Amino acid sequence: MVDVATLGTFAVAAIASLFMAWSIGAGSSGSTPFAPAVGANAISVMRAGFIVGILGFAGAVLQGANVSEAVGAELIGGVTLSPVAATIGLTIAAILVAFGVFTGYPIATAFTVTGAVIGVGLAMGGDPAWAKYTEIAALWILTPFIGGGIAYAIARTLRVEPLPEQFLILALAAIVGALVANIEFAVLGPPDAGASIALELAGWLPVSQLPGVVAVTVTIAALWALALWFDLRGGIERAERHFLLVLGGLVAFSAGGSQVGLAIGPLLPLSGDVGLPMIALLVGGGFGLLVGSWTGAPRMIKAISQDYSSLGPRRSIAALIPSFIIAQTAVLFGIPVSFNEIIVSSIIGSGYAADTGGGVSASKMGYTVLAWVLSLALSLGVGYAGYATVSAIL
Repeated sequence: MVDVATLGTFAVAAIASLFMAWSIGAGSSGSTPFAPAVGANAISVMRAGFIVGILGFAGAVLQGANVSEAVGAELIGGVTLSPVAATIGLTIAAILVAFGVFTGYPIATAFTVTGAVIGVGLAMGGDPAWAKYTEIAALWILTPFIGGGIAYAIARTLRVEPLPEQFLILALAAIVGALVANIEFAVLGPPDAGASIALELAGWLPVSQLPGVVAVTVTIAALWALALWFDLRGGIERAERHFLLVLGGLVAFSAGGSQVGLAIGPLLPLSGDVGLPMIALLVGGGFGLLVGSWTGAPRMIKAISQDYSSLGPRRSIAALIPSFIIAQTAVLFGIPVSFNEIIVSSIIGSGYAADTGGGVSASKMGYTVLAWVLSLALSLGVGYAGYATVSAIL
């Protein structure tokens, strides 16, 4: 039987978690996936916010476990977050992210949540998890170079005159299809573990596992290319916009799988006390993302799509492909990552592929990077001080 005090403290922490989920939905996960598509006039701002909310909810439920477990248990060692610590950390991070939403500057959600959780954990007497910090720092530092570099290379390739553009688009569609075939889903595979579509279907083939996965992957990649080839018969511009919308959907799904962990991760140590399974937390966090996307995302979609770069369909495709790759890598390894950093880096890379630099605002980017660094330092310091102050009072 769960006592009233335990339920009360969990309820307070859950409210802070929902506020965090709303802030994320209104900010990074709700605005960044379809920002390039809006910038390319492939979809309206309001329709983008509606679709990204649904896809983000699906991604949260189907792919959110890895990052949630990392945020809840792997950022600090030696201690388990208490209800007070979880509430303080989530509230601090949510306020900072919400500030970014209402001011128009994309605050990196992963930076704020990671900093706040580490801050309150250290204040509780926990030990730094240096191995995990190394993984996180490596991804954060490499993201601008990898994402921007791949986006630049794709955008430049699409501008090469001797190569038929439709063949390049078909090749990109095949690559994306191969990636989709090999990302993990919680509903596939054994209990408490995920599996990819390729791995699941390979089990039905009369061959060993590796050749089966390769065969399924090649088949799915070919089907993606074939579908786009039929669409190309209606015009290359039309097909590119459709491909762009599919990519936006994939990134939105990946955003839900990654970002929900930032909202519900700190609740995991508390969920066992009230008997809530992981799936219940994922559904609740996904719902918060959905509401945030529907109510607050349009402002940030406009800020990212129009203020950072004037993109057409080709450069938008170039921006979304590396975004999808990096997001799924983070989900696979359970690393909290900022979608603002991923998308903005990719947009800059694809924007600079144009002769004019793609309309990228250097001053806007300078302020954004400064906001990311300050959000990490501020959330860590305030998290530590906040928990120490509340503990002294209580």
